[in-house]
Amino acid sequence: MNGRPISGASTGARGRGGKSFSALILGALLLTVTACGGGGGDGDAKDKDSGKAAAKQSQAVVTIAPKDGAKGVDTGGALKVTAAKGTLSQVRVEDPKGREIAGTITGGGASWTPSTHLAAATTYKVHAVAKDASGLAATADSSFTTLTPKNTFVGVYTPDNGSTVGVGMPFSVRFSRGITHPADVEKAITIKTEPAVEVRGHWFGNDRLDFRPEDYWKPGTKVTVNLNLDGVEGRPGVYGEQARTVSFTIGRSQVSTVDAKAHTMVVKQDGKVVKTLAVTTGKPGYDTWNGQMVISERQVVTRMNGETVGYGGEYDIKDVPHAQRLTDSGTFIHGNYWGGDAFGNYNASHGCVGLRDVKGGYDSSVAAAWFYNHSMLGDVVIVKNSHDATVAPDNGLNGWNMPWDQWIK
Repeated sequence: MNGRPISGASTGARGRGGKSFSALILGALLLTVTACGGGGGDGDAKDKDSGKAAAKQSQAVVTIAPKDGAKGVDTGGALKVTAAKGTLSQVRVEDPKGREIAGTITGGGASWTPSTHLAAATTYKVHAVAKDASGLAATADSSFTTLTPKNTFVGVYTPDNGSTVGVGMPFSVRFSRGITHPADVEKAITIKTEPAVEVRGHWFGNDRLDFRPEDYWKPGTKVTVNLNLDGVEGRPGVYGEQARTVSFTIGRSQVSTVDAKAHTMVVKQDGKVVKTLAVTTGKPGYDTWNGQMVISERQVVTRMNGETVGYGGEYDIKDVPHAQRLTDSGTFIHGNYWGGDAFGNYNASHGCVGLRDVKGGYDSSVAAAWFYNHSMLGDVVIVKNSHDATVAPDNGLNGWNMPWDQWIK
């Protein structure tokens, strides 16, 4: 053998300049690692970016009262949102069902307060946004729970939800407790009508609030009442517990005028006379009230006992037919089967308006049956030419006897 290397074998190949191929590859890798490592120059750029972000932070400060997580919060006056070094641009307060509480931003954007009271035993979420002079926004969020009252009140109202009533029917609420904060309670009851008409409330004492328009309702009017009493403080430490909507419709107009002197009643529907009926009213010493009265109760048959109205022992009739109440004090317009020839001739009752009827009220052709069958709750009965005074506005649903300027005081 002559000592030549076998073809294709290598003893450590070298490139030009004496550097090995492996060394070149290692150098390239080191260069790559250095380029991807992020040196001090890049770190300075990040610090500058952080400084810019800090400089862009809003100067506005939002404060929500009550504080986050508060319990037993009062339903009125406790909730308030304020902004310092900026102005409020948005405040949203929601109950657990997502219903928003209306409110007003005041003081040029310095504060927000709710437009109404809050419901009792309810958790609310608050989200507020304020902007500083540069337009940068700051936000705040909070959640709190209102008190659970130990003492409550309710309002018993008329007419019923879904009913159709006559043109004289007010919306009347009688409260289970005397109200000493009437403005707060009245504010919690809102009424909308279609077509629109002004409806105002009037207090009778401290436990009754009636609403009506200036004149009788227009037939066909749809009335919607929102009773937002839940959480309203009606008297110190006593809170409402109702939150419901009541709707009713005004039917055709029926206004009947009783002339106690002529012993007649003229019935008008939608302004036209449809019937003239013979009546008897209160005899001397028991005269029927004058004035505008509204039918507030209807009974096909009822018992009338003089003891319930201060006439003990004078009468006790167990089956008075076709009875319709006109006053709380006991005035009815009703069927009378014992009156003989009094109808149309003389006054013989203890203050009620009597119409001819039969015992048992089975005869639909008699005057009392006709009037009953053509009447509804809320119809108006006007009595004139009686020797008694005008009925008091709070004796029954008879606020129409109060002039409008007094009603709205």
